[in-house]
Amino acid sequence: MTATLNPNLLLAVPLAPLAGAILAGFFGKLIGRRGSHVATILGVLVSFIISAFVLKDVIDGARFNATVYEWMVLGGLKMEVGFLIDGLSAMMMVVVTFVSLMVHIYTIGYMEEDPGYQRFFSYISLFTFSMLMLVMSNNFLQLFFGWEAVGLVSYLLIGFWFTKPTAIFANMKAFLVNRVGDFGFILGIGLIVAYAGTLNYSETFAKAGDLAKLTFPMPLWGGEWMLLTVTCICLFIGAMGKSAQFPLHVWLPDSMEGPTPISALIHAATMVTAGIFMVARMSPLFELSDTALSFILVIGAITALFMGFLGIIQNDIKRVVAYSTLSQLGYMTVALGASAYSVAVFHLMTHAFFKALLFLAAGSVIIGMHHDQDIRNMGGLRKYMPITWITSLLGSLALIGTPLFSGFYSKDSIIEAVHESHLWGSGFAYFAVVAGVFVTAFYSFRMYFLVFHGKEHFHHKPFPGEHDHHDDEHGHHEPHTPHEPPWVVWLPLALLAIPSVVIGYLTIQPMLYGEFFKDSIFVDLSKHHAMKEMAEAFHGAGAMALHGLQTAPFWLALAGVVTAYVFYMVKPEIPAGIKARTGFINRILENKYYFDAFNEKVLAAGARLLGTGLWKGGDAGLIDGVLINGTARGVGGIASLVREVQTGRLYWYALVMILGVLGLMTWQLWPYLSTTLGR
Repeated sequence: MTATLNPNLLLAVPLAPLAGAILAGFFGKLIGRRGSHVATILGVLVSFIISAFVLKDVIDGARFNATVYEWMVLGGLKMEVGFLIDGLSAMMMVVVTFVSLMVHIYTIGYMEEDPGYQRFFSYISLFTFSMLMLVMSNNFLQLFFGWEAVGLVSYLLIGFWFTKPTAIFANMKAFLVNRVGDFGFILGIGLIVAYAGTLNYSETFAKAGDLAKLTFPMPLWGGEWMLLTVTCICLFIGAMGKSAQFPLHVWLPDSMEGPTPISALIHAATMVTAGIFMVARMSPLFELSDTALSFILVIGAITALFMGFLGIIQNDIKRVVAYSTLSQLGYMTVALGASAYSVAVFHLMTHAFFKALLFLAAGSVIIGMHHDQDIRNMGGLRKYMPITWITSLLGSLALIGTPLFSGFYSKDSIIEAVHESHLWGSGFAYFAVVAGVFVTAFYSFRMYFLVFHGKEHFHHKPFPGEHDHHDDEHGHHEPHTPHEPPWVVWLPLALLAIPSVVIGYLTIQPMLYGEFFKDSIFVDLSKHHAMKEMAEAFHGAGAMALHGLQTAPFWLALAGVVTAYVFYMVKPEIPAGIKARTGFINRILENKYYFDAFNEKVLAAGARLLGTGLWKGGDAGLIDGVLINGTARGVGGIASLVREVQTGRLYWYALVMILGVLGLMTWQLWPYLSTTLGR
């Protein structure tokens, strides 16, 4: 008999951060800055500790799948709050709470002088609550609640500095693009409710075989489409919005307008991973549609490669890491398309640690550089910021897939899974993920070398916006030099660096080839046999790292690092020459493939044009002009005619009465007259 978990304990996991968010949000002024960060950090710490114990129990075989609160019943449709705790959700709970805890601690130092200190802590704690409700849910209603809640809080956080026009533009952009994805997502949920008659995961999965037999005609393309294909593609469109896949990726780089801690939380452990988690959770449905899997494979491949190219030309330290996130999410999506769901979730986990590390390290550099984010104004920071330097190096090595580092195990497993896949689109996807290895290594180490090595570029001019200079002994003003930030900033970096190095080595066996996901992820090995072939070739984490030294991805990553070193440390005139010769390509990259221009000039302008037409033609012209004001004008016209009859003169009324009497008599005598005249 399977051991079960205590529902009250599980309820405490999302409610502890919610309690912290309420305290900091509503009573922030009362409890002060210290009280706010203590309340929220304590809430997330409690959540993390319980999640760690839950994960241990799940490893020992404990499971939970039940309703904790029934909201309402509509006919046979139950709307409930319930938890499904298995390997997948337990792992996500630990990752979300651990990264969130690190971000909360880091925020004490980063937001120290910000007037919205309490508000920020309230938001990030609310974000954690939303994501936990999403990953712990056992039904589509709660999933959708968590899905929309992380979207709402990300909107509040991206536009946290609401007096800054670029931040307001960015949060509106994120909100609108996600509405496009969410429209597809709710259509997918609607199809499940309509045909399966339930919101519960387990009940839906039990009916998956019956749903796979249903088809309906497609009016635009003709022919019949499988219901599950349409449902899965609709669900995945939701994931494209949340997990920023092409062409709904445009909001994510702009989300850098929010403070750095939230960049780490959005990009590493919460919002962007929601789509990947959702597809993995829905594996029993996606496995039944090869068309949907091929669609996912191609979208992921385009994102993995082409978003990586954009990382090469960025000069804002946070935007380089943002495009890196887009590319890595593409890798995860490719793994989902190859039916290697466990590999996608494995990369989600390893990526959460090293990407949070890289974002927080970028924030540390920004603090040290007094809020200058341009990597061209940096250089030689290694001696001023040793902890930030070493942790950034470890994070970058994990990101490019260096053997023995956590990123190597998950990234190489994705490449191997795509290589073994026979689905339509797998050839292009394999090329994209292999080429992406060189691109990732190049832009990662371009940033690393420009920031931490080479000539110092910051002594030549004061930092932007800086007014308070140190006086030297002669009373001359000199700009500040960079410095290591306080311990609340560098401690999370050190704690995140540990799993960035070792977590892949420790967990690859149980997560990919063991029993960890046995009852949470379903793969039809008779059709999609990538995982089966990978399991046969796997001989342990150590052997995989040794073999990794002989593979093409390793040499491509090494080539990327060496190329970055030569281009930016040895011969910086080379990239300048390439840029001058390839102006057209550079323009395309600088304009982000013109997606923003297309969205603004075509989609947004079209929407405004349609809105104006409906307003002036439909609302003002038809409804107001014809139906409402037209009726009033008609009544007024009739009234003006009737008014002409009401003269007040006696002879006029006498004439009307005589004419009336004559009319009535004629009407009454007409049958007799017509008969007489007819003769």
